[in-house]
Amino acid sequence: MYINLKIKKPLFIFFTITFVILLGFSLSWGKNLLLAAVSEQEDYVNLPILMYHSILKTNKSKGKFIVSPDTFEEDLKYIKDKGYTTVVMKDLIDYVYENKELPEKPIMLTFDDGYYNNYLYAFPLLKKYDCKMVLSPIGKQCDIYSENKDKNPNYAHCSWNDLKEMKDSGLVEIQNHSYNMHTITKNRRGTKKNKNESFEHYQNAFCSDVNLMQNKIAEYLDTTPTTFVFPFGAISNCSLDILRQLGFKAILNCEGKINKLTKDPEKLYCLCRILRPPNTSSASFFKNKIEK
Repeated sequence: MYINLKIKKPLFIFFTITFVILLGFSLSWGKNLLLAAVSEQEDYVNLPILMYHSILKTNKSKGKFIVSPDTFEEDLKYIKDKGYTTVVMKDLIDYVYENKELPEKPIMLTFDDGYYNNYLYAFPLLKKYDCKMVLSPIGKQCDIYSENKDKNPNYAHCSWNDLKEMKDSGLVEIQNHSYNMHTITKNRRGTKKNKNESFEHYQNAFCSDVNLMQNKIAEYLDTTPTTFVFPFGAISNCSLDILRQLGFKAILNCEGKINKLTKDPEKLYCLCRILRPPNTSSASFFKNKIEK
């Protein structure tokens, strides 16, 4: 049996043109997807975040969380000389949510716990070198040292007045480090959920503490923290969900990595920090930990 497959010329031309158009569209679409994927991989900002705690002229206890004022000043000089610009959490959040630009070489300096020596030694150096830092105090300690007026740099914490002066300078941003959960007991490490604790009990305890600190900061410092800084870096998966529900836009942990910040808001919930150790020159520290 013979089947006539002859196609009329106009119909053939129509199918040919349609095929060419669809092929061109497919190639263009595929190319755009490839370019978008490459762009997404390349479109990030290297962001080192340094973590400090206490600044003392002598480190008799040889603690790994204590650096000298001279070391901190050396760090600030290095930062300036190498073209870094200090940023705070507002800058990161504006970059992600408001599409604002970050400086060419951003770096963040963070201080945990709110020791009085931060005010005594670090704050004057920030003013001298026009640098910024993120300070996350322990609320309970702020209450205690606002009442007893003790200013011993070896152990005292900042008063609310000290924090207000630093915050009002525009050089110090205040974030939430818990009100009274910066402790280690047999039942809990920092704000981490206990293994045998019910979610409801943990949620109530965690929310009460975090909200109390938010209210204290709003009352005494006239600002609202956007970032939670986990005590000891102890994190539970459910902690992140609770903080999101409370309106926090970012988290600072203690993982010693350089951040690759993108426009993805999720990147703000896993910001890593590198501990600045004592007895190491700025050049050596930056070469081995920041610029490697």
